[in-house]
Amino acid sequence: MNHRIAFVLIATALAPVAAHATESALGRSITGAQITPFVGIVPPTPGLNVSVSYVNYDGNIGGSRPVPIGGSTALDLHAKIDLYAATFAYIWDTGKGRWNFASMFTVPYIRPSATASLFIGQRSAAVSDRASGLFDLYFAPVIASYHVSEVEHWSFGVYVYAPTADYTKGRLANKGLNIWTYSPAVGYTHLYDKGAFEFSALAGVDFYSKNHATDYQNGAVFRLDLLAMKRTPSGWGFGGVIGVIRQIDDDKGPTADRLNGFKGRSYGAGPALAYKKSFSKESNIDFTLRWVKEFDVKNRIKGEPLVLNISLAL
Repeated sequence: MNHRIAFVLIATALAPVAAHATESALGRSITGAQITPFVGIVPPTPGLNVSVSYVNYDGNIGGSRPVPIGGSTALDLHAKIDLYAATFAYIWDTGKGRWNFASMFTVPYIRPSATASLFIGQRSAAVSDRASGLFDLYFAPVIASYHVSEVEHWSFGVYVYAPTADYTKGRLANKGLNIWTYSPAVGYTHLYDKGAFEFSALAGVDFYSKNHATDYQNGAVFRLDLLAMKRTPSGWGFGGVIGVIRQIDDDKGPTADRLNGFKGRSYGAGPALAYKKSFSKESNIDFTLRWVKEFDVKNRIKGEPLVLNISLAL
C-alpha cells in the first residue's frame, strides 16, 4: 500500500460528507458515505496531499410526513444534492513509530435542489428551489493515528464545520447550514492476507450548534460505517459497505416540539469498487466508488447515495 495515498483517503473519509442538517431531514453525514479505504492509517511519509471527491444524493421523504426546513414545515420533500470537495492534508514529519499526525482542510462546492409543499402558517403551496456555490468549510487541526502493528491501525480526529456559506431563512435549498458542527471520529483498519483483504470501520458523532435564524436545535447524531475490500494484483478492488445513522437525542425548538423531536435514523448497504494505477514507486492514482441503498429510514430523506473519491500521489 502506498502510504501517501492512504492518507489522502483517510483525510476525505474522516470528514463527514456535508449535506443538509437534520432540520431538513438529512444530517452532515449520509448513510455509508463517510468511510474510504485505510481509514485508520496516517502514514509516516510527510508532505502535502490533495484529494477530490464527489457525492450524488437523490432522495425524498413521504408526503404525509412533515419536515422542518428553513423555519417552516413541508410535505412531500424531494431533494437532490451534488457535492464536490477538494481536501488538502499535511502529514507532519514525525518519522516512523507508533504515532503519526496530520492536519486537513476541505473546500466544498454544493449544488442542492428541492421541491415540496411548503407550509407557512395555515397555508401551503408547491415550491421548488435550487442553489449553487461554496458550501461550509471544514477542517481538522490534528488527526492522530496509532499503529498497533503493521496490519492493525487506529485513527482519531475532531472535525469542525464553520457556517461560512450563504443561508437564507425560508429557502428550501441553501448553500450553507448556518450552524457550527463538531464531529469527533474514530477509524480502524485491519489488513489480512498480506494486505490483499481490508476491513475498516469509522464511527463518529455530529454535534450541532443552534440555528438562530430558525430557532432550531439539531440533536446529536451517531454514525457508523463498515467497509470490506478484496484487492487483486491487477489493481482492482471489490467489496461492500454498510452504514448506520441514529440520532441520539431529539431536536429542540418550537417546530421540533410540534414534530415530537423529529428524531431520525437510517441504515444502508451496497457494493464498493476500487482501482489503483501506479506510475512509479511514489506516483499513482487511486479511485474508489460506492453505491448505497438506504432502508428502515425514519424522519430522514431516503435515497441511494453515490460516492466517488479520486486521489493522486506524485
